[in-house]
Amino acid sequence: VWIFGYGSLGWRPGFEFTSRKVGFIRGYSRRFWQGDTFHRGSEKTPGRVVTLLEECGACTWGVAYEVRGEQIAASLEYLNMREAVLGGYDTKLVKFHPQEKDAEEPILALVYIATPQNPSYLGPASEEDIAAQIIVSSGCAGHNIEYLLRLADFMRYFCPQAEDKHLFSIEEALISILPCLYYTEESLEET
Repeated sequence: VWIFGYGSLGWRPGFEFTSRKVGFIRGYSRRFWQGDTFHRGSEKTPGRVVTLLEECGACTWGVAYEVRGEQIAASLEYLNMREAVLGGYDTKLVKFHPQEKDAEEPILALVYIATPQNPSYLGPASEEDIAAQIIVSSGCAGHNIEYLLRLADFMRYFCPQAEDKHLFSIEEALISILPCLYYTEESLEET
Protein backbone atom coordinates (compact mmCIF):
# COMPACT_ATOMS: atom_id res chain seq x y z
CA VAL A 1 0.00 0.00 0.00
CA TRP A 2 1.22 3.51 -0.81
CA ILE A 3 0.18 6.56 1.25
CA PHE A 4 0.57 10.07 -0.17
CA GLY A 5 1.37 12.93 2.20
CA TYR A 6 1.23 16.61 1.25
CA GLY A 7 1.36 18.24 4.71
CA SER A 8 3.06 17.14 7.92
CA LEU A 9 3.37 13.57 6.64
CA GLY A 10 6.21 14.94 4.50
CA TRP A 11 8.52 15.40 7.49
CA ARG A 12 6.74 13.48 10.29
CA PRO A 13 4.98 10.37 9.03
CA GLY A 14 4.78 8.77 12.48
CA PHE A 15 4.60 5.19 11.15
CA GLU A 16 7.05 2.59 9.84
CA PHE A 17 7.42 2.32 6.08
CA THR A 18 9.47 0.31 3.59
CA SER A 19 10.32 3.07 1.11
CA ARG A 20 9.38 6.61 0.17
CA LYS A 21 9.27 8.57 -3.06
CA VAL A 22 8.88 12.28 -3.71
CA GLY A 23 6.45 13.15 -6.49
CA PHE A 24 3.06 14.63 -7.26
CA ILE A 25 -0.61 14.02 -7.89
CA ARG A 26 -2.64 15.79 -10.56
CA GLY A 27 -6.05 17.43 -10.29
CA TYR A 28 -5.59 18.83 -6.77
CA SER A 29 -4.18 21.98 -5.22
CA ARG A 30 -2.96 22.31 -1.62
CA ARG A 31 -4.82 24.85 0.54
CA PHE A 32 -4.61 25.97 4.19
CA TRP A 33 -8.39 25.65 4.49
CA GLN A 34 -8.72 22.98 7.20
CA GLY A 35 -9.09 23.95 10.84
CA ASP A 36 -7.18 22.02 13.50
CA THR A 37 -8.20 22.02 17.15
CA PHE A 38 -5.87 19.22 18.27
CA HIS A 39 -2.50 18.91 16.51
CA ARG A 40 -1.79 22.58 15.63
CA GLY A 41 -4.52 24.49 17.44
CA SER A 42 -7.14 24.36 20.17
CA GLU A 43 -10.90 24.79 20.49
CA LYS A 44 -10.32 28.44 21.44
CA THR A 45 -7.77 29.17 18.69
CA PRO A 46 -8.00 26.65 15.84
CA GLY A 47 -4.89 26.29 13.72
CA ARG A 48 -4.82 26.06 9.95
CA VAL A 49 -3.48 22.99 8.17
CA VAL A 50 -3.58 21.90 4.55
CA THR A 51 -6.13 19.92 2.63
CA LEU A 52 -6.58 19.28 -1.08
CA LEU A 53 -8.99 21.05 -3.36
CA GLU A 54 -10.01 19.41 -6.62
CA GLU A 55 -8.80 21.68 -9.41
CA CYS A 56 -8.44 20.79 -13.06
CA GLY A 57 -4.85 21.22 -14.26
CA ALA A 58 -3.43 21.61 -10.74
CA CYS A 59 -0.56 19.57 -9.33
CA THR A 60 0.37 18.93 -5.69
CA TRP A 61 3.83 17.74 -4.69
CA GLY A 62 4.54 15.62 -1.65
CA VAL A 63 5.84 12.22 -0.64
CA ALA A 64 4.42 8.70 -0.95
CA TYR A 65 5.27 6.02 1.59
CA GLU A 66 5.19 2.32 0.79
CA VAL A 67 3.98 0.14 3.65
CA ARG A 68 4.14 -3.66 3.54
CA GLY A 69 3.11 -6.64 5.63
CA GLU A 70 2.55 -5.79 9.30
CA GLN A 71 3.27 -2.12 8.56
CA ILE A 72 -0.05 -1.84 6.67
CA ALA A 73 -2.46 -2.42 9.57
CA ALA A 74 -0.33 -0.42 12.02
CA SER A 75 0.06 2.59 9.70
CA LEU A 76 -3.61 2.67 8.68
CA GLU A 77 -4.74 2.43 12.31
CA TYR A 78 -2.37 5.26 13.27
CA LEU A 79 -3.37 7.44 10.30
CA ASN A 80 -7.08 6.81 10.85
CA MET A 81 -6.71 8.29 14.34
CA ARG A 82 -4.33 11.10 13.32
CA GLU A 83 -6.03 12.18 10.11
CA ALA A 84 -9.66 11.00 10.23
CA VAL A 85 -10.77 10.90 13.88
CA LEU A 86 -8.71 13.88 15.13
CA GLY A 87 -8.34 15.73 11.83
CA GLY A 88 -11.66 15.37 10.00
CA TYR A 89 -10.12 13.94 6.81
CA ASP A 90 -11.63 11.34 4.44
CA THR A 91 -9.63 8.88 2.34
CA LYS A 92 -9.37 8.70 -1.43
CA LEU A 93 -7.24 6.84 -3.96
CA VAL A 94 -5.12 8.96 -6.31
CA LYS A 95 -2.48 8.37 -8.98
CA PHE A 96 0.93 9.32 -7.61
CA HIS A 97 3.69 10.23 -10.09
CA PRO A 98 7.22 9.74 -8.67
CA GLN A 99 9.74 12.43 -9.66
CA GLU A 100 12.34 9.79 -10.59
CA LYS A 101 13.25 9.90 -14.27
CA ASP A 102 13.02 6.12 -14.68
CA ALA A 103 9.61 5.82 -12.97
CA GLU A 104 7.25 3.75 -15.04
CA GLU A 105 3.51 3.89 -14.38
CA PRO A 106 1.86 6.11 -11.74
CA ILE A 107 1.34 4.42 -8.37
CA LEU A 108 -2.11 4.15 -6.81
CA ALA A 109 -1.89 5.79 -3.38
CA LEU A 110 -4.18 6.46 -0.45
CA VAL A 111 -4.56 10.13 0.47
CA TYR A 112 -6.40 11.96 3.28
CA ILE A 113 -8.49 14.96 2.19
CA ALA A 114 -10.63 17.25 4.34
CA THR A 115 -13.79 18.26 2.51
CA PRO A 116 -16.07 21.27 3.10
CA GLN A 117 -18.60 18.91 4.71
CA ASN A 118 -16.47 18.28 7.83
CA PRO A 119 -17.06 20.49 10.90
CA SER A 120 -13.44 21.71 11.08
CA TYR A 121 -13.35 22.98 7.50
CA LEU A 122 -12.58 26.73 7.48
CA GLY A 123 -12.45 27.41 3.75
CA PRO A 124 -10.72 30.26 1.94
CA ALA A 125 -9.29 33.40 3.49
CA SER A 126 -6.65 35.91 2.47
CA GLU A 127 -3.00 34.93 2.92
CA GLU A 128 -2.68 37.63 5.60
CA ASP A 129 -5.69 36.33 7.56
CA ILE A 130 -4.42 32.73 7.34
CA ALA A 131 -0.95 33.83 8.51
CA ALA A 132 -2.45 35.81 11.41
CA GLN A 133 -4.45 32.74 12.51
CA ILE A 134 -1.36 30.51 12.23
CA ILE A 135 0.70 32.89 14.40
CA VAL A 136 -1.64 32.56 17.40
CA SER A 137 -2.33 28.80 17.18
CA SER A 138 -0.63 25.91 18.92
CA GLY A 139 -1.65 22.33 19.69
CA CYS A 140 -0.43 18.93 20.92
CA ALA A 141 2.00 18.50 17.97
CA GLY A 142 3.47 22.00 18.32
CA HIS A 143 2.99 25.55 17.11
CA ASN A 144 1.14 26.19 13.87
CA ILE A 145 4.06 28.38 12.70
CA GLU A 146 6.31 25.30 12.79
CA TYR A 147 3.83 23.42 10.57
CA LEU A 148 3.84 26.19 7.94
CA LEU A 149 7.62 26.69 7.96
CA ARG A 150 8.43 22.95 7.88
CA LEU A 151 6.06 22.47 4.94
CA ALA A 152 7.67 25.36 3.05
CA ASP A 153 11.15 23.98 3.82
CA PHE A 154 10.11 20.50 2.70
CA MET A 155 8.90 21.91 -0.61
CA ARG A 156 12.08 23.94 -1.17
CA TYR A 157 14.40 21.05 -0.34
CA PHE A 158 12.62 18.06 -1.91
CA CYS A 159 10.54 19.70 -4.66
CA PRO A 160 12.47 22.81 -5.77
CA GLN A 161 10.87 22.67 -9.22
CA ALA A 162 7.33 22.82 -7.80
CA GLU A 163 5.33 26.02 -7.65
CA ASP A 164 3.02 26.47 -4.68
CA LYS A 165 1.99 30.11 -4.71
CA HIS A 166 -0.59 29.63 -1.93
CA LEU A 167 1.93 28.10 0.50
CA PHE A 168 4.73 30.56 -0.16
CA SER A 169 2.39 33.58 -0.09
CA ILE A 170 1.22 32.58 3.39
CA GLU A 171 4.83 32.08 4.50
CA GLU A 172 5.68 35.55 3.15
CA ALA A 173 2.66 37.08 4.93
CA LEU A 174 3.68 35.38 8.18
CA ILE A 175 7.23 36.69 7.94
CA SER A 176 5.97 40.22 7.27
CA ILE A 177 3.74 40.08 10.39
CA LEU A 178 6.32 38.57 12.77
CA PRO A 179 8.60 41.66 13.11
CA CYS A 180 5.54 43.70 14.15
CA LEU A 181 4.57 41.05 16.68
CA TYR A 182 8.13 40.89 18.03
CA TYR A 183 8.35 44.68 18.28
CA THR A 184 5.04 44.84 20.15
CA GLU A 185 6.17 42.20 22.67
CA GLU A 186 9.54 43.98 23.18
CA SER A 187 7.73 47.29 23.75
CA LEU A 188 5.44 45.72 26.32
CA GLU A 189 8.39 44.25 28.24
CA GLU A 190 10.11 47.65 28.44
CA THR A 191 7.07 49.39 29.95
